[in-house]
Amino acid sequence: MGFVRTQKANDYFKRFQTDYTTRIRLINQDKNKYNTPKYRFVVRFTNKDITAQIVSASIAGDMVLAAAYSHELPRYGLEVGLANYAAAYCTGLLLARRVLKLRDLDQECEGNVEATGEDLSVEPADDRRPFRALLDVGLISGLQLATGALFGGLDIPHSDKRFSGFKKDEKQLDAEIHHKYIYGGHVADYMRTLAEAESEKYQSHFSEYIKKGIKADDVETLYKKVHAVIRADPSVAKSTKESPKEHKRYNSKKLTHEERRSRLVERLNALNSSGVDSDQDEDN
Repeated sequence: MGFVRTQKANDYFKRFQTDYTTRIRLINQDKNKYNTPKYRFVVRFTNKDITAQIVSASIAGDMVLAAAYSHELPRYGLEVGLANYAAAYCTGLLLARRVLKLRDLDQECEGNVEATGEDLSVEPADDRRPFRALLDVGLISGLQLATGALFGGLDIPHSDKRFSGFKKDEKQLDAEIHHKYIYGGHVADYMRTLAEAESEKYQSHFSEYIKKGIKADDVETLYKKVHAVIRADPSVAKSTKESPKEHKRYNSKKLTHEERRSRLVERLNALNSSGVDSDQDEDN
C-alpha cells in the first residue's frame, strides 16, 4: 500500500473556524460598565467587495449599529477598483462618518480631513469622548480599512507597523508612501508601467478604467473627490428597487382543514371509480 500525502492538514481548516479566545477578548465588558455595549470594527474582504460593520455583542447575538460596503462607492463617484487599498480606505471613511453622524459626533470628531499619511490618534472632545471600536479582522488584515475609519474620526486602537509605508529597519512610518497608497498612487504607477511595457495587458487589466476615461494622472484627483463627497453626505441611500408583487415560494402552501378534507374526498372518489371500472372489465 502506497503512502498517501495529506494535502490539507488541520492547520488549514483552523483558518475557517471562529477563534473564540480572541472573540471573548473583544467582547468581554467590565461589569461596572452597566450593560454598556462594547463595539467592534468588523472588516471582511471578498474578491469583489469589502464589508465594514460596527458591531456589539449581546445575549441575543451580534447587533450591527452601522455598516458600509465598497459596492456603495459608485454613488460617491468611484466606479472602478472597489477592492484595492484606496477603496478600502474610502469604505472605512464612509463607515466612520456614517456612525459619527448617527451619534451626533460628526462635527466634533472630524478626524484628518486632509489624509497626509501620518499616523493619527483621535483626541477626546471637550464634553464627549470619541467613539471607540476594536478592530476585528478575518483572514485578511483590514488595517487599510481601519485607516479610513481612523482618519474619519473613530478611535481605533492600532499600531502603525501594519500600515503601508512602515519601514522595519528604521522602525517608523513613511508618510509619503502611506499617502501614496491612500490616494491610489500604487495603482497609477502600475497603470503607467503596463501602458509602456505591455499595452495588451494594460487594455485587459484596466479595461473599466479606460471605459470611464480614467488615466493614471487622474487617479489621485478622483480619490480626493470621493473623500470629499463621502464627508459631505455619508447617509445610507434609500433603495429605489420596487418590492416584488408576488413572492416566490420554495415550499408547498399549507392547506386548511377544509382543503385537506376536499382533497381526501377526491382521492377516495377516484379510487372508488377506478375499482368499479376494473370490476366491470372483469365481468365483461
